[in-house]
Amino acid sequence: MQQLKVYSKQDILALTRIRKFETKLGEQVLVVADPGNIPASIEQTPAEYILLGIPEDIGARANEGEGGTDSAWIPFLRHFLNIQSNDFLTGSSILVLGHFDFSELSRLIEANADGHEEKVIAYRHAVHTIDETIEPLIKLITACGKIPIVISGGHNNAYPLIKGAAKGLHKAGLTALPQINAVNLDAHSGFRPTEGRHSGNSFRYAEEDGFLEKYCVIGVQENYLPQTVWMDILNNPFVDCITYEDIFVLEKRTFTQAVAHATGFTEDNYIGLELDLDVLAQTGGGMPSSGLRSLDLRQYVTFAASDSRIAYLHLCEGALSLRISQTDAAGKLMSYIVSDFIKARE
Repeated sequence: MQQLKVYSKQDILALTRIRKFETKLGEQVLVVADPGNIPASIEQTPAEYILLGIPEDIGARANEGEGGTDSAWIPFLRHFLNIQSNDFLTGSSILVLGHFDFSELSRLIEANADGHEEKVIAYRHAVHTIDETIEPLIKLITACGKIPIVISGGHNNAYPLIKGAAKGLHKAGLTALPQINAVNLDAHSGFRPTEGRHSGNSFRYAEEDGFLEKYCVIGVQENYLPQTVWMDILNNPFVDCITYEDIFVLEKRTFTQAVAHATGFTEDNYIGLELDLDVLAQTGGGMPSSGLRSLDLRQYVTFAASDSRIAYLHLCEGALSLRISQTDAAGKLMSYIVSDFIKARE
Protein backbone atom coordinates (compact mmCIF):
# COMPACT_ATOMS: atom_id res chain seq x y z
CA MET A 1 0.00 0.00 0.00
CA GLN A 2 2.72 2.41 -0.99
CA GLN A 3 0.12 4.93 -2.26
CA LEU A 4 -1.37 5.20 1.25
CA LYS A 5 -0.32 8.27 3.21
CA VAL A 6 -0.83 7.47 6.90
CA TYR A 7 -1.58 10.49 9.09
CA SER A 8 0.14 11.37 12.33
CA LYS A 9 -1.44 13.33 15.16
CA GLN A 10 0.55 16.34 13.97
CA ASP A 11 -1.09 16.05 10.54
CA ILE A 12 -4.50 16.08 12.19
CA LEU A 13 -3.78 18.99 14.50
CA ALA A 14 -2.40 21.02 11.58
CA LEU A 15 -5.96 21.09 10.20
CA THR A 16 -7.61 21.67 13.58
CA ARG A 17 -8.30 25.17 14.88
CA ILE A 18 -7.63 24.96 18.62
CA ARG A 19 -9.65 27.39 20.77
CA LYS A 20 -9.78 27.99 24.52
CA PHE A 21 -12.78 26.51 26.30
CA GLU A 22 -13.61 24.29 23.31
CA THR A 23 -12.66 20.78 22.21
CA LYS A 24 -12.72 19.86 18.54
CA LEU A 25 -12.99 16.39 16.98
CA GLY A 26 -9.42 16.80 15.72
CA GLU A 27 -8.19 16.81 19.30
CA GLN A 28 -10.06 13.60 20.10
CA VAL A 29 -9.80 11.37 17.02
CA LEU A 30 -7.28 8.54 16.99
CA VAL A 31 -4.47 7.84 14.53
CA VAL A 32 -2.53 4.68 13.63
CA ALA A 33 -0.36 3.64 16.56
CA ASP A 34 2.31 1.98 14.39
CA PRO A 35 2.49 3.12 10.73
CA GLY A 36 4.85 0.23 10.07
CA ASN A 37 2.20 -2.29 11.09
CA ILE A 38 -1.18 -1.07 9.90
CA PRO A 39 -2.97 -4.45 10.28
CA ALA A 40 -2.07 -4.70 13.97
CA SER A 41 -2.88 -1.03 14.56
CA ILE A 42 -6.35 -1.38 13.04
CA GLU A 43 -7.06 -4.63 14.84
CA GLN A 44 -6.04 -3.22 18.23
CA THR A 45 -7.57 0.26 18.03
CA PRO A 46 -10.64 0.87 20.20
CA ALA A 47 -12.09 3.02 17.39
CA GLU A 48 -15.13 1.62 15.63
CA TYR A 49 -14.86 3.83 12.53
CA ILE A 50 -11.86 4.09 10.20
CA LEU A 51 -11.88 7.30 8.15
CA LEU A 52 -10.13 7.12 4.77
CA GLY A 53 -9.74 9.44 1.77
CA ILE A 54 -9.44 8.39 -1.88
CA PRO A 55 -9.05 11.74 -3.66
CA GLU A 56 -8.87 10.81 -7.35
CA ASP A 57 -10.67 11.67 -10.57
CA ILE A 58 -9.33 8.78 -12.66
CA GLY A 59 -12.67 6.96 -12.60
CA ALA A 60 -14.54 10.01 -13.85
CA ARG A 61 -12.02 10.51 -16.69
CA ALA A 62 -12.30 6.80 -17.53
CA ASN A 63 -16.04 7.45 -17.91
CA GLU A 64 -15.21 10.24 -20.39
CA GLY A 65 -16.22 12.84 -17.83
CA GLU A 66 -14.48 15.91 -16.48
CA GLY A 67 -12.01 15.88 -13.60
CA GLY A 68 -12.21 17.61 -10.26
CA THR A 69 -13.54 14.86 -8.02
CA ASP A 70 -10.11 14.57 -6.43
CA SER A 71 -10.37 17.87 -4.57
CA ALA A 72 -13.01 17.28 -1.85
CA TRP A 73 -11.02 15.23 0.68
CA ILE A 74 -9.03 17.99 2.39
CA PRO A 75 -11.98 20.46 2.57
CA PHE A 76 -14.05 17.66 4.09
CA LEU A 77 -11.36 16.73 6.60
CA ARG A 78 -10.75 20.34 7.61
CA HIS A 79 -14.44 20.85 8.37
CA PHE A 80 -14.86 17.47 10.03
CA LEU A 81 -11.91 17.89 12.39
CA ASN A 82 -13.27 21.27 13.51
CA ILE A 83 -16.68 19.98 14.55
CA GLN A 84 -17.18 20.46 18.27
CA SER A 85 -16.48 17.41 20.42
CA ASN A 86 -19.42 17.16 22.83
CA ASP A 87 -22.05 14.81 24.19
CA PHE A 88 -23.53 14.42 20.70
CA LEU A 89 -20.24 13.26 19.12
CA THR A 90 -16.90 13.04 20.94
CA GLY A 91 -14.61 11.77 18.18
CA SER A 92 -13.06 9.06 20.36
CA SER A 93 -14.64 6.27 18.28
CA ILE A 94 -12.96 7.49 15.04
CA LEU A 95 -9.52 6.68 13.70
CA VAL A 96 -8.33 8.92 10.86
CA LEU A 97 -6.16 6.58 8.81
CA GLY A 98 -5.05 8.84 5.93
CA HIS A 99 -5.55 8.98 2.17
CA PHE A 100 -4.48 7.24 -1.03
CA ASP A 101 -2.48 9.24 -3.55
CA PHE A 102 -2.95 8.12 -7.15
CA SER A 103 -1.72 11.35 -8.74
CA GLU A 104 1.27 9.60 -10.33
CA LEU A 105 -1.09 7.38 -12.34
CA SER A 106 -2.84 10.44 -13.75
CA ARG A 107 0.46 12.15 -14.50
CA LEU A 108 1.79 9.15 -16.44
CA ILE A 109 -1.40 8.84 -18.50
CA GLU A 110 -1.51 12.52 -19.38
CA ALA A 111 2.18 12.50 -20.29
CA ASN A 112 2.17 9.34 -22.42
CA ALA A 113 -1.30 8.56 -23.80
CA ASP A 114 -1.89 9.89 -27.31
CA GLY A 115 -5.35 11.22 -28.05
CA HIS A 116 -8.74 10.94 -26.33
CA GLU A 117 -9.43 7.26 -27.04
CA GLU A 118 -6.04 6.11 -25.84
CA LYS A 119 -6.40 8.17 -22.68
CA VAL A 120 -9.80 6.64 -21.91
CA ILE A 121 -8.38 3.13 -22.33
CA ALA A 122 -5.42 3.99 -20.11
CA TYR A 123 -7.64 5.51 -17.42
CA ARG A 124 -9.81 2.38 -17.41
CA HIS A 125 -6.73 0.23 -16.86
CA ALA A 126 -5.71 2.60 -14.07
CA VAL A 127 -9.07 2.10 -12.34
CA HIS A 128 -8.27 -1.62 -12.13
CA THR A 129 -5.03 -0.67 -10.35
CA ILE A 130 -6.99 1.49 -7.91
CA ASP A 131 -9.45 -1.37 -7.30
CA GLU A 132 -6.64 -3.78 -6.49
CA THR A 133 -5.00 -1.27 -4.13
CA ILE A 134 -8.10 -0.33 -2.13
CA GLU A 135 -9.77 -3.73 -1.77
CA PRO A 136 -7.21 -5.37 0.61
CA LEU A 137 -7.38 -2.43 3.03
CA ILE A 138 -11.19 -2.50 3.14
CA LYS A 139 -11.07 -6.27 3.66
CA LEU A 140 -8.65 -5.77 6.55
CA ILE A 141 -10.78 -3.07 8.20
CA THR A 142 -14.06 -4.99 7.97
CA ALA A 143 -12.46 -8.30 9.02
CA CYS A 144 -11.37 -6.51 12.21
CA GLY A 145 -14.97 -5.55 12.95
CA LYS A 146 -14.48 -1.87 12.05
CA ILE A 147 -16.59 0.27 9.71
CA PRO A 148 -14.79 2.13 6.91
CA ILE A 149 -15.99 5.68 6.23
CA VAL A 150 -14.63 6.58 2.82
CA ILE A 151 -14.58 10.00 1.14
CA SER A 152 -13.60 9.35 -2.44
CA GLY A 153 -13.45 10.97 -5.82
CA GLY A 154 -15.41 8.98 -8.41
CA HIS A 155 -18.10 6.38 -7.82
CA ASN A 156 -15.76 3.80 -9.35
CA ASN A 157 -14.51 3.25 -5.79
CA ALA A 158 -17.77 1.54 -4.81
CA TYR A 159 -16.54 -1.66 -6.46
CA PRO A 160 -13.42 -2.24 -4.31
CA LEU A 161 -15.41 -1.19 -1.23
CA ILE A 162 -18.10 -3.78 -1.95
CA LYS A 163 -15.57 -6.47 -2.82
CA GLY A 164 -13.31 -5.74 0.16
CA ALA A 165 -16.20 -5.51 2.65
CA ALA A 166 -17.79 -8.71 1.32
CA LYS A 167 -14.51 -10.59 1.77
CA GLY A 168 -13.76 -9.02 5.15
CA LEU A 169 -17.17 -9.69 6.71
CA HIS A 170 -17.04 -13.26 5.42
CA LYS A 171 -13.57 -13.75 6.88
CA ALA A 172 -14.87 -12.45 10.22
CA GLY A 173 -17.65 -15.06 10.11
CA LEU A 174 -20.39 -12.44 9.88
CA THR A 175 -21.74 -13.56 6.50
CA ALA A 176 -22.26 -17.01 5.03
CA LEU A 177 -20.87 -15.94 1.65
CA PRO A 178 -18.52 -13.13 0.54
CA GLN A 179 -21.48 -11.01 -0.54
CA ILE A 180 -23.15 -7.84 0.73
CA ASN A 181 -26.03 -5.62 -0.39
CA ALA A 182 -25.88 -1.93 -1.29
CA VAL A 183 -28.17 1.09 -1.05
CA ASN A 184 -27.26 4.08 -3.19
CA LEU A 185 -28.68 7.61 -3.38
CA ASP A 186 -27.61 8.75 -6.83
CA ALA A 187 -28.81 10.62 -9.91
CA HIS A 188 -27.22 7.82 -12.00
CA SER A 189 -27.70 4.07 -11.73
CA GLY A 190 -24.03 3.06 -11.46
CA PHE A 191 -25.14 -0.01 -13.42
CA ARG A 192 -23.78 0.68 -16.88
CA PRO A 193 -22.28 -2.22 -18.89
CA THR A 194 -18.94 -3.84 -18.09
CA GLU A 195 -17.08 -2.04 -20.87
CA GLY A 196 -13.98 -1.43 -18.78
CA ARG A 197 -13.85 -0.04 -15.25
CA HIS A 198 -15.01 3.54 -14.69
CA SER A 199 -17.20 5.63 -12.39
CA GLY A 200 -20.46 4.50 -14.02
CA ASN A 201 -20.38 0.72 -13.61
CA SER A 202 -19.13 -0.25 -10.14
CA PHE A 203 -22.36 -1.92 -9.09
CA ARG A 204 -22.65 -3.87 -12.34
CA TYR A 205 -19.11 -5.23 -11.93
CA ALA A 206 -19.72 -6.06 -8.26
CA GLU A 207 -22.97 -7.85 -9.12
CA GLU A 208 -21.52 -9.82 -12.04
CA ASP A 209 -18.45 -10.79 -10.00
CA GLY A 210 -20.67 -12.16 -7.23
CA PHE A 211 -19.82 -9.74 -4.41
CA LEU A 212 -23.05 -7.71 -4.59
CA GLU A 213 -26.21 -9.68 -3.82
CA LYS A 214 -28.96 -7.02 -3.74
CA TYR A 215 -28.79 -3.42 -4.90
CA CYS A 216 -31.31 -0.59 -4.58
CA VAL A 217 -30.66 2.87 -6.03
CA ILE A 218 -32.81 5.87 -5.11
CA GLY A 219 -33.17 9.20 -6.92
CA VAL A 220 -32.06 8.20 -10.41
CA GLN A 221 -32.95 10.85 -12.97
CA GLU A 222 -34.99 9.20 -15.73
CA ASN A 223 -33.34 11.51 -18.26
CA TYR A 224 -29.94 9.98 -17.38
CA LEU A 225 -31.05 6.33 -17.61
CA PRO A 226 -30.16 4.40 -20.81
CA GLN A 227 -32.97 2.11 -21.97
CA THR A 228 -30.68 -0.95 -21.95
CA VAL A 229 -29.68 -0.30 -18.33
CA TRP A 230 -33.33 0.27 -17.35
CA MET A 231 -34.34 -3.06 -18.90
CA ASP A 232 -31.48 -4.84 -17.13
CA ILE A 233 -32.70 -3.44 -13.81
CA LEU A 234 -36.32 -4.42 -14.51
CA ASN A 235 -35.32 -7.97 -15.42
CA ASN A 236 -33.10 -8.51 -12.36
CA PRO A 237 -35.03 -9.42 -9.18
CA PHE A 238 -32.00 -8.55 -7.06
CA VAL A 239 -31.78 -4.95 -8.34
CA ASP A 240 -34.33 -2.23 -7.66
CA CYS A 241 -34.60 1.42 -8.69
CA ILE A 242 -36.77 4.30 -7.48
CA THR A 243 -36.49 7.31 -9.76
CA TYR A 244 -36.40 10.94 -8.80
CA GLU A 245 -39.52 11.49 -10.87
CA ASP A 246 -41.46 8.78 -9.02
CA ILE A 247 -40.69 10.47 -5.71
CA PHE A 248 -40.77 14.20 -6.41
CA VAL A 249 -42.74 14.67 -9.65
CA LEU A 250 -45.36 11.91 -9.67
CA GLU A 251 -45.31 11.58 -5.85
CA LYS A 252 -45.87 7.83 -5.94
CA ARG A 253 -44.13 7.68 -2.57
CA THR A 254 -42.39 10.11 -0.24
CA PHE A 255 -38.62 10.35 0.01
CA THR A 256 -38.73 8.72 3.45
CA GLN A 257 -40.84 5.88 2.06
CA ALA A 258 -38.31 5.40 -0.75
CA VAL A 259 -35.44 5.08 1.72
CA ALA A 260 -37.51 2.70 3.87
CA HIS A 261 -38.20 0.59 0.79
CA ALA A 262 -34.48 0.42 -0.02
CA THR A 263 -33.46 -0.61 3.51
CA GLY A 264 -36.28 -3.18 3.57
CA PHE A 265 -35.24 -4.59 0.20
CA THR A 266 -31.67 -5.11 1.47
CA GLU A 267 -32.32 -5.95 5.14
CA ASP A 268 -31.27 -9.60 4.86
CA ASN A 269 -27.56 -8.73 4.75
CA TYR A 270 -25.01 -6.05 5.56
CA ILE A 271 -25.20 -3.05 3.25
CA GLY A 272 -22.71 -0.70 1.73
CA LEU A 273 -24.30 2.73 2.25
CA GLU A 274 -23.56 4.87 -0.81
CA LEU A 275 -24.16 8.57 -1.44
CA ASP A 276 -23.23 10.34 -4.67
CA LEU A 277 -23.46 14.09 -4.24
CA ASP A 278 -24.61 14.57 -7.81
CA VAL A 279 -28.15 14.17 -6.44
CA LEU A 280 -27.89 17.65 -4.94
CA ALA A 281 -30.03 20.46 -6.30
CA GLN A 282 -28.05 22.86 -8.48
CA THR A 283 -29.30 26.34 -9.26
CA GLY A 284 -26.52 27.79 -11.38
CA GLY A 285 -27.40 30.33 -14.05
CA GLY A 286 -30.70 31.22 -12.42
CA MET A 287 -32.39 28.09 -13.81
CA PRO A 288 -34.66 25.96 -11.61
CA SER A 289 -32.92 22.89 -10.21
CA SER A 290 -33.86 19.25 -10.31
CA GLY A 291 -32.32 17.58 -7.31
CA LEU A 292 -32.38 16.99 -3.57
CA ARG A 293 -31.75 19.33 -0.65
CA SER A 294 -28.82 18.97 1.73
CA LEU A 295 -31.36 18.04 4.40
CA ASP A 296 -32.58 15.12 2.27
CA LEU A 297 -29.04 13.74 2.07
CA ARG A 298 -28.55 14.04 5.82
CA GLN A 299 -31.87 12.34 6.54
CA TYR A 300 -31.11 9.56 4.05
CA VAL A 301 -27.87 8.65 5.80
CA THR A 302 -29.40 9.00 9.27
CA PHE A 303 -32.39 6.79 8.46
CA ALA A 304 -30.39 4.12 6.62
CA ALA A 305 -27.64 4.02 9.26
CA SER A 306 -30.15 3.44 12.05
CA ASP A 307 -32.19 0.87 10.10
CA SER A 308 -29.50 -1.37 8.54
CA ARG A 309 -26.46 -3.49 9.27
CA ILE A 310 -23.70 -1.29 7.88
CA ALA A 311 -20.63 -2.61 6.07
CA TYR A 312 -19.27 0.83 5.17
CA LEU A 313 -20.24 4.42 4.33
CA HIS A 314 -19.09 5.92 1.02
CA LEU A 315 -19.47 9.55 -0.06
CA CYS A 316 -18.27 10.54 -3.52
CA GLU A 317 -18.45 13.03 -6.41
CA GLY A 318 -18.53 15.98 -3.98
CA ALA A 319 -16.37 18.43 -5.88
CA LEU A 320 -17.71 17.60 -9.33
CA SER A 321 -21.37 17.84 -8.32
CA LEU A 322 -20.83 21.27 -6.80
CA ARG A 323 -18.78 22.48 -9.78
CA ILE A 324 -15.36 22.59 -8.11
CA SER A 325 -15.63 26.29 -7.18
CA GLN A 326 -17.89 25.18 -4.33
CA THR A 327 -15.63 22.37 -3.16
CA ASP A 328 -15.42 23.89 0.32
CA ALA A 329 -19.21 23.81 0.61
CA ALA A 330 -19.16 20.17 -0.45
CA GLY A 331 -16.56 19.42 2.21
CA LYS A 332 -18.69 21.06 4.88
CA LEU A 333 -21.80 19.14 3.85
CA MET A 334 -19.87 15.86 3.79
CA SER A 335 -18.59 16.55 7.31
CA TYR A 336 -22.17 17.01 8.53
CA ILE A 337 -23.28 13.81 6.80
CA VAL A 338 -20.47 11.76 8.37
CA SER A 339 -21.27 13.15 11.80
CA ASP A 340 -24.96 12.32 11.24
CA PHE A 341 -23.99 8.75 10.29
CA ILE A 342 -22.00 8.14 13.45
CA LYS A 343 -24.62 9.76 15.69
CA ALA A 344 -27.37 7.64 14.12
CA ARG A 345 -25.48 4.45 14.86
CA GLU A 346 -24.45 5.42 18.38
